Amino acid sequence: MEDPSAKEEASNPGAPDPGASRPVLKGRPKTHALPIPWVRLRSTASGHQLYKRMLGEVDPKARPGDIVAVYDRSDAPYGVALYNPRSLIALRLLTRGIGDFDPDSFFNARIATAVGFRRSILDLDARSDAYRLVHDNGDGLPGLVIDRYGDCIALEFYSLGMFKQAARIERAVKQHYPKARFFHRASPHTQSMEGFQLEPNMGTGTRVKENGVVFVVDPSTGYKTGFFTDQRDNRAAIVPFAKGKKVLDVCSYTGGFALYAKKLGGAEEVTAVELDPDAVSVLKMNANANQARIDTVCADAFPYLRQAGQNSRRYGLIVLDPYKLIANEDSYKLGRQKYIDLNRLGLSLLEEGGILVTCSCSGMLSWDEFLQFVRTAAGSAGRRVQIFRKSGAGADHPFTADHPEGEYLKVLWCRVL
Repeated sequence: MEDPSAKEEASNPGAPDPGASRPVLKGRPKTHALPIPWVRLRSTASGHQLYKRMLGEVDPKARPGDIVAVYDRSDAPYGVALYNPRSLIALRLLTRGIGDFDPDSFFNARIATAVGFRRSILDLDARSDAYRLVHDNGDGLPGLVIDRYGDCIALEFYSLGMFKQAARIERAVKQHYPKARFFHRASPHTQSMEGFQLEPNMGTGTRVKENGVVFVVDPSTGYKTGFFTDQRDNRAAIVPFAKGKKVLDVCSYTGGFALYAKKLGGAEEVTAVELDPDAVSVLKMNANANQARIDTVCADAFPYLRQAGQNSRRYGLIVLDPYKLIANEDSYKLGRQKYIDLNRLGLSLLEEGGILVTCSCSGMLSWDEFLQFVRTAAGSAGRRVQIFRKSGAGADHPFTADHPEGEYLKVLWCRVL
């Protein structure tokens, strides 16, 4: 999954602003009364992230990962944030304004609100015991993702500040899930950039049920936190298109789309292609758990699709759900070509009237760009394509207006005419 918080500035955000003068040291803000360190800003921003060049004077007591009170250059209260001078994002705002900020009350309230949204408003417990419980800035907790898998609760950290709050977060979650067992995740890249080291968790698999489909999940291993909860609604949406069809699920991971197509959709034949052998092993366990006959193939998507074309294979429904092909600006050119090639190959294998469900989880890729990739692929494949739907992650993956990168998942529903 996309790092939901981190978006680098086009220039080095840690570099000094040559147009700004050195801040005049004033010492402790006169209105500062909280028992936490303070930071005075040199400049402000409309978003929730403040970069190093925006910082002015910093309390000598402030340490990386601390919760700090933030003031503007006139000493007016600005907010409360997680502070990390080692990171490209020096401050991640928790609140606008300071008031009588109390960490326990803050985390209890934010997590209670997030849980209430999933349970009372979205009514997710009626459909699944696997869902995104906290989605970073979308739930007002920047640098933190929490996924629920039954009694297994996976905490994924994208910031040092949230990592240092792990015990407090777990206490808040326990108020709603008393039997919770916690697993901690953070990518090696995040640990290196943010400056912390995560002790590895021992793997303990669990089973979850989503719309009647059973999945084996190990929160301590695999991509993201072990399962793609963001695709739940899209998995359900392919069901009407699968009946009696030959279905190809490419980059299947542990078989989400494949299992829905077979067990709920009544597909005639389902093939799931996945490169990761560990994921293929779990995919086979999932097929057995659902008594679903799935042809599982451990292979790279590109040569597999080319060979299928040479063998004149045709499918009524194809799902393309690759890993993040464009992670940053440096990977854009190659990633663009991969997206086009993957969709060209997929479109070439569809029967007339066949459906292509093509996905991108690259947050820096816009909808317009993704649409253009598919248009280019359709032209290259010589297929006339009707796009009849756009979708994204489920409602348990909210994003804020000032953080559009949170809308990372993009799904296009296409029909070959």
